[in-house]
Amino acid sequence: MARAGPAAAEPRVLALAARVAESGERDVPQLLLKLKEILNSVSLGCEESKKIKQDIYDYDLTQYCMLVLRQDHSRLRGGWAIAAQLAEILSHCCVGLEVREDPEEFYKKFLPSAIDNLLFLGRRLQARFIRAIKDAEKRDFLRWFQTVTDAICWLFGGHVQLAACVLQNDHFLQLLITDDVDTAITMMSVLHNILRVNSSVLLQIQEETLHSVLDELVYKLSSTTNPVIGNAATKLLLLVAKSCKQLVKLLTTRYKGLKGLLNKQWTGKGFDRALNQLLDALYLEQSNGKGEVQRQHQAACIIQALWRGFQTRKRLKKLPQAVTTLQRSFRAKREKELQHLKKQKEDEALKLQMQLQRQRAMRLFHEQQLALLEIIHASQVNKYMEEMEGKSAVTIQRFWRGYRARRNFHRQRQSLKEYKAAVIIQRAACKFLEKRRRRRLLSPWKDPKGMTDEQRLALQQKVDDYIKLHPASQMSEEMSKELHMHAQEKLAQFLWRSRLDQRAVQRREALLAQVNTDVELLMNAPGLAEATEKDLDVFMSRSIPVATRARQSHNTMLKYTRWPWWKKLEDEFMEDDVIPDDALNAELGTLFIDGRKSF
Repeated sequence: MARAGPAAAEPRVLALAARVAESGERDVPQLLLKLKEILNSVSLGCEESKKIKQDIYDYDLTQYCMLVLRQDHSRLRGGWAIAAQLAEILSHCCVGLEVREDPEEFYKKFLPSAIDNLLFLGRRLQARFIRAIKDAEKRDFLRWFQTVTDAICWLFGGHVQLAACVLQNDHFLQLLITDDVDTAITMMSVLHNILRVNSSVLLQIQEETLHSVLDELVYKLSSTTNPVIGNAATKLLLLVAKSCKQLVKLLTTRYKGLKGLLNKQWTGKGFDRALNQLLDALYLEQSNGKGEVQRQHQAACIIQALWRGFQTRKRLKKLPQAVTTLQRSFRAKREKELQHLKKQKEDEALKLQMQLQRQRAMRLFHEQQLALLEIIHASQVNKYMEEMEGKSAVTIQRFWRGYRARRNFHRQRQSLKEYKAAVIIQRAACKFLEKRRRRRLLSPWKDPKGMTDEQRLALQQKVDDYIKLHPASQMSEEMSKELHMHAQEKLAQFLWRSRLDQRAVQRREALLAQVNTDVELLMNAPGLAEATEKDLDVFMSRSIPVATRARQSHNTMLKYTRWPWWKKLEDEFMEDDVIPDDALNAELGTLFIDGRKSF
């Protein structure tokens, strides 16, 4: 969403912002290139240009440009050429822009983020330039890389405070620390522009960052023989030396072999003027530093003498207390040594006692063996020894098998799983067979086999005698029809009521499911400050909660179907079938209607 824009915004900027907001992620870079036409349509520095840049910033088009730089442009249409053009557009939009509303966010958050994204894009282009094999591809990547570095220079040239931000960025140091000649020269030109724009920036950054930059410059002088690299590094060191005397002192103390390296390796390479100026600055600082070193040495000697005298007087005052402390520590140390010796003697005595007990036990065992040998007859000695060996072997085997079984238990996870599956399958099969067995017991009634005619006549006579003793009430045909009609009306009313009750139950279940779904959606809904139109449509639509509930039920069923078949097998036989009473009565088949038996 755009910031509070001015009353009369630029129509082209407004239309472009609307198209960017409605377009997909892949089309945004192509649309943002139209900012270049809008910026080139007016002259730099005029009020109309400032107005257009303000509108571009108000409608978040600069934010879109900055975010697009982070994408992988090898997968987008236009490739890295568009990324380089967007970097140039971003720098031109930010230079000359005067933010009136919330300037702190622009200067302290937006501009450092833009520098970080530009340097990140530069790292990607540098890596692809180094990996490229074809000459045409290397030329393209180098041209795009130089375009991005020019955009960085243009940006911190318009905002001087960004020079320190560039130097302290990790991406800048990684871009500078490279063995590639072309990109190294480009990065050293960026560093030269930083020092030219703000000569005191090296004193504003952290000491670790300053040392890293200087280390890399000196390393390039010592590790290469390329005169272009040597010329750029020498001019940078000269610019560092001219910026502050403190940095000249740092160069002479931290890099003691720098003067010899410059004299031997880089004299007569075509940039002797800059080289001689740098050597003069280093030699001058060294000659001035000798007298300063002597004065510092004398001052240090005086301070050390005074400090040693103070420490000696202080120790003499604390001598009685020191003697007491020394005696206490000596006694504590001696007591600790005595306790250690005592513990060592106790351990040795315990060890000796255990050894004596083992010897007594072995002697007693041998004596018992000899006594048994004396008691046992000579012909039974071998048999006794074999029995003892057998018992010993059985004991050893028992302990070994137990140890092996415990060791192999953790290795047999799959076997244990198969065993559980077999138990479940067997339990389900037993339940199934039990149900089949119970159904056979309740089979329909059948006439006894082998019944003779005399037995059938006797049974019929018993039934007739029972009917005569217990006669049923007689009913006329008109009363039977009236009773039948009344029963049909009652049955129709019952069926109609049961249908209405069933519909009411279905409606209650549907309403309950909808309420539960709405409760879950409300619990998972974002806060009012984070809500969007999409979240609002979820609660206004009647079909989305139903679809959500159906999706949850579908996911639950999918999880259930992914179970192994042997886990789902037991659910089919979990509850025994309940046989209704009507079925039992129908199977028995002894119903009496109007005094007659019907089968």
